[in-house]
Amino acid sequence: MGVYIAKRILHAIPILIGITILTFLIMQLAPGNPMQTMINPKISMEEMERAQANLGFDQPKIVQYFSWLKEILQGNLGYTIKTGQSVSDLILERLPATLTLTGSAFIMAFVIGVPLGVFSATHRYKLPDYVLTVFAFIGISIPSFFFGLGLIFIFALKLGWFPTSGMTSIGANLTGLPLFIDHLKHIILPAVVLSLPTVAVVMRFTRSSLLEVLHQDFVRTADSKGLSRKVVIVKHALRNALIPVITIFGLSIPFLFGGAYITEHIFNWPGMGSMGIQAIVGREYPVIMALNLFTSILVLMGNLLADVLYAWADPRIRYN
Repeated sequence: MGVYIAKRILHAIPILIGITILTFLIMQLAPGNPMQTMINPKISMEEMERAQANLGFDQPKIVQYFSWLKEILQGNLGYTIKTGQSVSDLILERLPATLTLTGSAFIMAFVIGVPLGVFSATHRYKLPDYVLTVFAFIGISIPSFFFGLGLIFIFALKLGWFPTSGMTSIGANLTGLPLFIDHLKHIILPAVVLSLPTVAVVMRFTRSSLLEVLHQDFVRTADSKGLSRKVVIVKHALRNALIPVITIFGLSIPFLFGGAYITEHIFNWPGMGSMGIQAIVGREYPVIMALNLFTSILVLMGNLLADVLYAWADPRIRYN
């Protein structure tokens, strides 16, 4: 397994290089440039051209790419165009908030989705199964921005159970348990919005996979031994039904980070998602490219993690 992981990491290097090329080209094809967001009537065209030259925008595209790639390989993700702040520092500053939100949504998705899928499979073609199927279709179909605004309207504005935005209460000098409770109140709504599509997908995959496993010979053998239905499902059937769910487990990591863009913007959550929206509006190319590279690494890591978990779930799977 160690050799396999090392090979996968080496194979990821040319993939990441290809991703950097595509990311750079897409940014270059975008209309306009960052300087257009800084237009000031008092600045002459000569001063604008001088500023573009200082930022390297007058260089050929190939030269700009390799200059950027050289800095990336040295661990420098660049600097924001408007303020000159280090992009690495910006990401490290926003990363804890995003990890808190996406980690909470990730846990909710599988802690809720897998049991619901098992319950739906064991009540096939009954009322609970139909209700959960409708819930899954709604969870997959409903736009996150609409669902988020609906939760804010009902649970924050009408009922007053949760705050409308932010990570902590403004002006509240809290410590210890009160601070934890305050964080918890702020994170519940955005975590629910972010996790809903993944909960629905995990539930449907668990249901369909478990239904297929329940008809296999080893399950009937376990039933014939007189084992309880709960033991048969949890200890025998469920583990063998986890292979498709593990695929969702790996792919949901970058999916949740991508979904955090809209969710963080709606709830004014101070994470990387809201920073990405601000970077897109302000045409902060270094920030956008750094976030795309970060998400690409998450995709590769998620796929590798899924492959490793395959071998754990099914001892018959071996990698050479």
